[in-house]
Amino acid sequence: MFFVNFFIILPIVTLVHEAGHVLVARLFGGRIKFCIGTGKKIIDIGPLEVRKKYFMEGWCQYDKLTYDKTWTHVSIYLAGSMFNLILILTEVLPEALVFRQFVYFSFYFIFFSLMPYKNEDGKPSDGMAIYDVIRYGKAEDPID
Repeated sequence: MFFVNFFIILPIVTLVHEAGHVLVARLFGGRIKFCIGTGKKIIDIGPLEVRKKYFMEGWCQYDKLTYDKTWTHVSIYLAGSMFNLILILTEVLPEALVFRQFVYFSFYFIFFSLMPYKNEDGKPSDGMAIYDVIRYGKAEDPID
């Protein structure tokens, strides 16, 4: 069951989270690129990149927003966690054990993505990006 949770459920949670960022960035007219995983790139389809360690993390990069305001950037950074939370709260997922893991991983994502910090590569969490946008008017690019 560990392998199913870690190699299937966790990447799905990551994909849902990144889909939140992508959808809201597109709603504000942004050009996007998003990445699932770390390490060597194995798949590159349009704006989606999948990397070798696909189960580890994800990143969304956007630019050229039509509506380039502080609140639009904050909305984009919040959208990933909101997508995870909406799926949990609407109870659209079955109560099978595998979906309990989805809920667990989603809460993990929500907590750690909204906590302001930079990872070992210097990439900002969503919380850090929100802080940077509010304080400095700009956040660091999480992919490049």
